[in-house]
Amino acid sequence: MVRDNAQMTPDQYCQEKAAQSGSSFYYSFLFLSSERRRAITALYAFCREVDDVVDECHDPALAYTKLAWWRTQVSAIYSSESNPQHPVAQALVPVVKTFDLPQEQLQEIINGMEMDLTQNRYADFAALRSYCHRVAGVVGILSANIFDYKQSDTLKYAENLGIAFQLTNIIRDVGEDASRGRVYLPLNELTRFNVQVADILNGRETDDFKRLMEFQIERALGFYHDAFMLLPATDRKAQRAGLVMAAIYRTLLDEIRADGCHVLTQRTSLTPIRKLWIAWKTWVTT
Repeated sequence: MVRDNAQMTPDQYCQEKAAQSGSSFYYSFLFLSSERRRAITALYAFCREVDDVVDECHDPALAYTKLAWWRTQVSAIYSSESNPQHPVAQALVPVVKTFDLPQEQLQEIINGMEMDLTQNRYADFAALRSYCHRVAGVVGILSANIFDYKQSDTLKYAENLGIAFQLTNIIRDVGEDASRGRVYLPLNELTRFNVQVADILNGRETDDFKRLMEFQIERALGFYHDAFMLLPATDRKAQRAGLVMAAIYRTLLDEIRADGCHVLTQRTSLTPIRKLWIAWKTWVTT
């Protein structure tokens, strides 16, 4: 049962937001210390709030206004002269201080969300990568700060891992995004595999489309591989939450591939109990 927002503390609001989403990220937080769990949950709730503005607001002008308001909330998080109004922003006030999270990186996440208001096609992977960096790579870097690290290569690992997560989301959600008129798959790659934008928008699965999706899966797996190669052994324990998430998301990619890449007509997901099992197994063996 969802509690009345007015009766919740900022941390409780963030916890509710994370739990409601059903996201795999929630399972990666479970084994963290209470302080780090509160921090990463607040960051995740922030990402959900600004993403929901774009996904749920059908008037672009209103969405711009709401994102602009969120920018003022981010500024207030760091201000000594004003207090943020939103419970997620309030929850982030001690987090950004404790874990030294830069304001510009939170603003960059909003920049990425704002791209969805003006852009629903990407000419090539370089353009898509820029989007993925903003909405997910930056989140990975902020998360690495919360989890703790000793070596700078860990931030490179985290950025690659964030991009891998976003590419996985894009692969999983091709059909759902198409229903909103969005095609994140690079247009030059559609041409390369003889797939038309109309095929995606109208849910037409072809052998060429399957080959295109196999290519996308291999790219995502490449980002996971590169991330793991960059993670220093000395920071592996500290970054276990990210590795838990990677295990869940790579399993999801395996399921999509094994199921025939029917991402235009269905949304593949893992059951909560399976996510929990993967999370526990990864945590205790890392």
